[in-house]
Amino acid sequence: MPDASVASLFRSMAQGVHQYLAESLRICSVYLGIAVIVTVSMGFALPGLRDQALQVHKALLTALAPSSMQASADIDTGTDLGVDMSSAIAMAIPTAPASNATGMLGPARVAPPPKKPVANTATGPQAEALRNYISRKYKVAYDATGPLLNTVYKASREKQLDPLLVLAVIAIESRYNPLAESHVGAQGLMQVMTSVHQEKFEAVGKNALDPAANIGVGTTILRDCINRRGSVDGGLACYVGSTGPDDNGYGAKVQAERRRLALASGIALARD
Repeated sequence: MPDASVASLFRSMAQGVHQYLAESLRICSVYLGIAVIVTVSMGFALPGLRDQALQVHKALLTALAPSSMQASADIDTGTDLGVDMSSAIAMAIPTAPASNATGMLGPARVAPPPKKPVANTATGPQAEALRNYISRKYKVAYDATGPLLNTVYKASREKQLDPLLVLAVIAIESRYNPLAESHVGAQGLMQVMTSVHQEKFEAVGKNALDPAANIGVGTTILRDCINRRGSVDGGLACYVGSTGPDDNGYGAKVQAERRRLALASGIALARD
């Protein structure tokens, strides 16, 4: 009789262990199945997102680029980036949201324009390095960076601004998203306050989401801000809408990205 009790006890223990192992195996199988499903889904989803970004880029390029644009006029020719290139810009839309609103001008304290010209040229290797840096860091379609940089250099030459400063402002404001819009109404690459500067867009017959027009108006505002405040740092505070020197670190962010652009491309920073 005691032997039968022991045998029954061992059978019960064996059944318990078997059930525990079976339940553990079932749970592991469920998690493994979920992992396989997620992996397969990611494999299908990521190429789809990439294709969607390319389609957006092609659509913008088709809509904005005039038929007269010549492939030979791209940035990688190593020529002066300030030449009068096509002002059309197209780019894949990044996922990052727009930053803060800009373009609120403070009290006028007009300073004289700069006495020395601002460098607006880059060598072929420098231009290529700049193009690669922007394309890689901000997920901008590589083919779009040529028209983008030429437009920035042209506008910067006209407004006597350092192109790297303008590119840094665009990076901080919109991360190169031409359709960015903030909750307070700032729009486009340079996050211009459309309600404040609508007449500037009307003067060129464009809206704030037109990339070339946005850069043109944005650089005009930035130049005016620098003239009013008497320095680049003061102008950046003005551009972000600060009525005093405290801009919550905005100017420091722009200047830091400006230095990164210079370092990545090998282009010397212009003296402010």
